[in-house]
Amino acid sequence: MASNQNLRTATLAGGCFWCTEAIFQRLKGVESVIPGYTGGDKDAPSYEEVSGGGTGHAEAIQVTFDPNIIPYTTLVDIFFATHDPTTLNKQGNDSGTQYRSAIFYHDDEQKRIATEKKEELEKSGKYDEIVTQIVPYVKFYSAEEYHENYYETHRSAPYCMFVIDPKVRKLMEHFKKEVKDEYK
Repeated sequence: MASNQNLRTATLAGGCFWCTEAIFQRLKGVESVIPGYTGGDKDAPSYEEVSGGGTGHAEAIQVTFDPNIIPYTTLVDIFFATHDPTTLNKQGNDSGTQYRSAIFYHDDEQKRIATEKKEELEKSGKYDEIVTQIVPYVKFYSAEEYHENYYETHRSAPYCMFVIDPKVRKLMEHFKKEVKDEYK
């Protein structure tokens, strides 16, 4: 287990937080993944308020990780590879600003890495245009408890089977060496 001084925080929004939580909690070096809300104007918003689209918040995850085990650059690579960074305010059937693609950087190094990765992907020709926002982190509000570990506790739910399962399969196909043994 990593000592507390080694741990860092990443805040990412890639559509529904159930999807991103399921991906990032499987990674070696990730100590915790908390679903929640960030990037908006309302203090302590509820799921219903964020879902309504009026708070300006995005559904996001806050990842606590050990950069000696999984560097931030790898987290950003996985983030871009496991959601669609080209659809503005939309992931699959989920639409609205609360489902936008965004990286909320915590320091200049995270900003630099996120910006470089986005530019690298744009130059690669893999995508026409990447709409992922790269913005400063301000505040994060944890989602209600029933959202935590959603995929793990609702695997047979249609949303999990049809939306999250393919993302997990993509993770396993492209980033298997980064996945914790208990998830292989």
